[in-house]
Amino acid sequence: MLNRITIACLMLAGVIHLLPLPGVLGAGQLTRLYGVAAGDANVGILLQHRAVLFGLLGVLLIAAAFRPELRAIALVAGLASTVSFLVIAWGVGGYNAQVARVVVADLLAVVLLLVAAGIEWRKSGAA
Repeated sequence: MLNRITIACLMLAGVIHLLPLPGVLGAGQLTRLYGVAAGDANVGILLQHRAVLFGLLGVLLIAAAFRPELRAIALVAGLASTVSFLVIAWGVGGYNAQVARVVVADLLAVVLLLVAAGIEWRKSGAA
C-alpha cells in the first residue's frame, strides 16, 4: 500500500512539473502560463529554458515512480526545485494571479514529495 502511495505522489508531482513544458513553444505560451510578456528575447530564452528543465524534472519524477533506484535523487531534485521557488516567490512577493497558481501547485508538489520521502525514509529503516 505504501508503495502505491509513493508512486501516486511521484506521478502527481511529475505531472505538476510537466505543466510548464508548453512554454518551450514560445512567447504566447509563456504569457498564458505566467501572465508576463516575454517581449525581451533574453527573458523568452530564460523562460523557455525553464520549461525544458521542468520537463526534465517531471520526467525524472515519473520515472522514479517506477524505478525505486531513482527515487532519492528525484525527491531531492523535486524538493530543491519547489522549495526554492516558494522561498523566492514569498521573498519577492507582489506576483500576479498566474504566478500565484504556480505557488499553489508547488505547495501541493512539496506536500506530495514530502509524503513520498517520508515513506521512502521509513521503508529504508532510517526511522
